[in-house]
Amino acid sequence: MGFTWRLVGRTLSMAARRLCHRPPRAMPESACCTIALAGNPNTGKSTVFNALTGLGQHTGNWPGKTVAVAEGFCTHREVTYRIVDLPGTYSLLATSPEEEVARDFICFGAAAATVVVTDATCLERNLNLVLQVMEMTQKVVVCLNLIDEAKRKGISVDAGRLSSELGVPVVPTVARAGQGLRNLMDAVEGVACGHLVASPLRVTYTPEIEALVADLEPRLASIVAEVVPGISPRWVALRLLDGDGALVEAISERRSQKRTLDARLRRRAHPVAARNGIPA
Repeated sequence: MGFTWRLVGRTLSMAARRLCHRPPRAMPESACCTIALAGNPNTGKSTVFNALTGLGQHTGNWPGKTVAVAEGFCTHREVTYRIVDLPGTYSLLATSPEEEVARDFICFGAAAATVVVTDATCLERNLNLVLQVMEMTQKVVVCLNLIDEAKRKGISVDAGRLSSELGVPVVPTVARAGQGLRNLMDAVEGVACGHLVASPLRVTYTPEIEALVADLEPRLASIVAEVVPGISPRWVALRLLDGDGALVEAISERRSQKRTLDARLRRRAHPVAARNGIPA
């Protein structure tokens, strides 16, 4: 069920879904938001990561994998953000260890937002991953990096139009020069805190697939909300139809762990509640 460029072109030609604005909801100063940084290789993703985190970073392997994941911290408007630099991938179909790690972190890593770093000189190639992330979660910001290189090559990208078409914030940057990074973090703050409510453009599949998704999605909604809140039940349905056994196993395992933990907490809370006259 992979993406095709014909599908991408048809999707981007659909009517734009514009961003909605909600009244600001303040984030506590002591809060630490986790932000995932995704992107194709050679888009300058690690340069964005280094520019945001400076020396406050470290690298380690993902549990059970030999894939390295870097993380660091940055502070923007008195809020500390934990930035996780995911492996560079071309898709999230979990056909390689790198794709599986990136997919699993966006799905299970409780990220408040996902930044997808793209290369403005070859944007079409990067849109495949952008659309896949947008299928997973609404909390997406597109970093349109290397706009200086694009300009030198005579390429002009209308970031505002692209944002309207995709339905998520698009922020132009030149990461190696530090340009646009403050605007990028403003957009991240808006999405993470709920100031900006994105309406990601939805990829439409064949009528046969859409009929199957329509049948599965409502059945999965409560399970997804329980185990991976913030992830789209539609995306989970699509992965099930694609035979993604690893995802099914991961969701089942986390659901079992959560229910076991909830049961333990209820057992421990019961005597405390009884002593304080609180109904169990």
